[in-house]
Amino acid sequence: MKNKTALVLGASGLVGNELVKMLIQQTQYERIHVLVRKPIGIKDFKCEQHIIDFDHLDKYTELFNVTDVFCCLGTTIKKAKSKEAFRKVDFDYSIEAAKLAKENGVDKFLIISAMGANPKSFVFYNKVKGQLEESLSKLDLPSLYIFRPSLLLGEREEFRFGEKLASKASGVLNTLMIGPLQPYKAIDAKKVAAAMAKTACTGKKGVNIYSSHEIEQISRN
Repeated sequence: MKNKTALVLGASGLVGNELVKMLIQQTQYERIHVLVRKPIGIKDFKCEQHIIDFDHLDKYTELFNVTDVFCCLGTTIKKAKSKEAFRKVDFDYSIEAAKLAKENGVDKFLIISAMGANPKSFVFYNKVKGQLEESLSKLDLPSLYIFRPSLLLGEREEFRFGEKLASKASGVLNTLMIGPLQPYKAIDAKKVAAAMAKTACTGKKGVNIYSSHEIEQISRN
């Protein structure tokens, strides 16, 4: 399918930034709109950046008049400063984006969740991600693609000590994770972005959920 248009939220993040670069290279997309708080260092005639206030997404409803919406929004409680602020970014913004996508008749909505997402989890992070997936599924979007990566590998702008430490250990640990442990392997952000870009070119309808191991496989095909 040619002449597609895309909207990317969270393009300043690890996966989102890689995703925008990949979509630019795909001939199927003639225009990529990027919603950001501040400019990102990607310049291409196909890419149009929009500096917005995410607290008022409904003011930018016309930007959701695209073929596919990619939601790569996400933060940490440490960066957000509170559970409430974390939930606003990872849940509220994403749900609002999905509603605007549906109102504009978007074909596909693709979003990054997390391994372990469960609305009944005792872990706050996993609980919010699970509630997000549950709420998105109830919106009855034509095509919903949920990606559940494990630990993301890649160079972030901000330093995260815990992730940096885990990243260094992941090289050894990944070789030990075989069979039922494969879904827990750390995964490169570029592979997640590649899987999202490739999946957007499929015709699957309904709710589709991909584990980290499945994301890895899709990125290689």
